[in-house]
Amino acid sequence: MTLRNALVGALAVVSLAACGTATPASDSGKIKVVTSTNVWGSVVQAVGGDAVEVKALLDDPSADPHSYESKPADAALVKDAKLVVFNGGGYDDFFAKLITSDATKKVEAFPLRDDHSKPQTGTPDADGHDHSVNEHVWYDLHTVRAVAEAAANELGAIAPDRKTTFEKNTADFSAKLEELEKKVDGIGKGKKVAATEPIAHYLLDETGAEDVTPEAFSKAIEEESDVPAAALAEMNKLVEGKQINVLVENTQTENQVTKQVVEKAKTAGVPVVQVTETLPAGVTGYLDWMSKQVDALAQALKA
Repeated sequence: MTLRNALVGALAVVSLAACGTATPASDSGKIKVVTSTNVWGSVVQAVGGDAVEVKALLDDPSADPHSYESKPADAALVKDAKLVVFNGGGYDDFFAKLITSDATKKVEAFPLRDDHSKPQTGTPDADGHDHSVNEHVWYDLHTVRAVAEAAANELGAIAPDRKTTFEKNTADFSAKLEELEKKVDGIGKGKKVAATEPIAHYLLDETGAEDVTPEAFSKAIEEESDVPAAALAEMNKLVEGKQINVLVENTQTENQVTKQVVEKAKTAGVPVVQVTETLPAGVTGYLDWMSKQVDALAQALKA
């Protein structure tokens, strides 16, 4: 999955303004939380409710976690925050560098991947990105639940009088995640899928579908390099020959190659399921966003 232009079309969600454009007021009386992206901001908002005021640093649709240059204001926000939440795994390294105090309460999502995930190891590249792992853990519903629980624990330590409320909010959030897990679990068994990028890897894995995307194709798209002719030919063969049941498209990182593959899929009658890396306009939060993507995937796999 490419980390370039990772946040295109992301943060126009008015209902999540607390996760993006609104700077926490010093006299609000709410717990200041700073997150790297609006995805994790929405999870914390679900847990903290009206007791938290959340600011997501990446509120520029064209921002890239790897190339994003933090501002003095960002450092000040992180320093002043009672809790910080970020993805990790090489996705938002800029954020980790802003945490200068060991006393800062923090939740890092990537290390919280559930034991159900297959062990993955590798060597980081010059940018600190490990290409043998998939850092998009917000598509792993188990990990999202773990992040919510970790956030609830930290918030409860900050405001013990509200601990019960945080726990109840987390239980409600987790129950809805479990509903999504049940809806997606095993629905792709016996089916084959391909993806323009491996962004929804964990979700596809949950369905039991076999991801047959040519490795060289995925790697080239992820690294924003030219797709080898053989890999492109193999991908086109899968699509045009209807050897796959579903094509998953990351709409935030389209290029000419992926657009052509998508068009070939549509022409061949292969269902195309669109996914995004961050919350798009028109959703009310993480659950609403993920529910719509899960429903689309389930419908396509059943076709």
